Amino acid sequence: MKGPNRRAWLRFGAAGVLTGAGAVACGPGSDQGGEEKVPAQEADGWRMPPETQQHKRTFMAWPPLDSDWASADLAEDVQRDIAGIAQRTAEFEPVVLLAAPKEVKAAQRACGAGVEVIPVAVDDLWMRDTGPTFVTGPKGLAGVDLHFNGWGGKQEHERDGRVARTVLTREHVPRIDAPLTAEGGSLEVDGQGTLLVTESSLVNPNRNPGMSRDEIEAALKNLVGATKVIWLKGLRGEDITDYHVDSLARFAENGVVLLSSPPRNTPPDVWTRAYDQARSVLKEATDARGRRLELVDLPEPDPTELGSRGADFLGSYANYYVVNDAVIIPRFGDRKADRNAASIIGELHPGREVVPVEIHTVAEGGGGIHCATQQQPEL
Repeated sequence: MKGPNRRAWLRFGAAGVLTGAGAVACGPGSDQGGEEKVPAQEADGWRMPPETQQHKRTFMAWPPLDSDWASADLAEDVQRDIAGIAQRTAEFEPVVLLAAPKEVKAAQRACGAGVEVIPVAVDDLWMRDTGPTFVTGPKGLAGVDLHFNGWGGKQEHERDGRVARTVLTREHVPRIDAPLTAEGGSLEVDGQGTLLVTESSLVNPNRNPGMSRDEIEAALKNLVGATKVIWLKGLRGEDITDYHVDSLARFAENGVVLLSSPPRNTPPDVWTRAYDQARSVLKEATDARGRRLELVDLPEPDPTELGSRGADFLGSYANYYVVNDAVIIPRFGDRKADRNAASIIGELHPGREVVPVEIHTVAEGGGGIHCATQQQPEL
């Protein structure tokens, strides 16, 4: 496979790979001014709402023509995928798409009048990770700036490192300056005090050197209003994100977790062991209200049914996105698995239309629909 696949980055590299602490463009405590700022120590009282809460809008980003996608001859293909996600999402709620100033017109033509395109320079499409994580509280709405650093300095992020701050300033939303480095895709909440995370992406010196798991947990609880954190081991160093939870496990409803699972007869490897470890933890876990979790398997597509898809194609149906009155889910090309996933997700999100979208190129890049979107909750 060719392309900037987020699972395979270690094998073939990327043109803009950075290393070491010097890769951090905007670390905790930095301040460029120009926005209303909420000190991290005053973040208490804010909570990250569940994705099922009504949204005011969705933010997305347009992968620019000078990105790593272009070096793999995939720029136009991935832009087509992003336009498709934006168009279907815009049927249910407003969509604001960030695009390089010189690409605004092209992005607008591709997405249509139903999507608002604004001139903001970005490095890539992964708005879940680069954008702010919105929280609500007694004072209304705020956004947590998690200091995106290219997933630990693995990718060029000079522009993406400023996206959270830029969005919050534009929307006149107070900015909470997180005392750690993380990404939105590494946080999964049920809205009732439970936070689900992978240790591999957070307790990691490429993001939070010198911080213990207990220190990171305390900071996360304060930032998102959690009272209980469930830690999955995850998998460090096998993909660019160090295994984000949003491709592994999602809260579907109170006390219910959808768990991505490999197809039958998948030979054991590092990924199946990560699934098994997550299952063993979740089977014994209780949520913030003391309820034992119900696990629902969400089988991934059979690779033999995916045609010419790359060996590292991210076939996770768990990387879906809940919007107002609908759920936007990936369609990979394994008809049986696609139908099964739509049925399972639809049953656990009653009253919402299930909207499948083909995202072959985004998935070749090791990401999904959830990775490409970030919701702003309605107050």
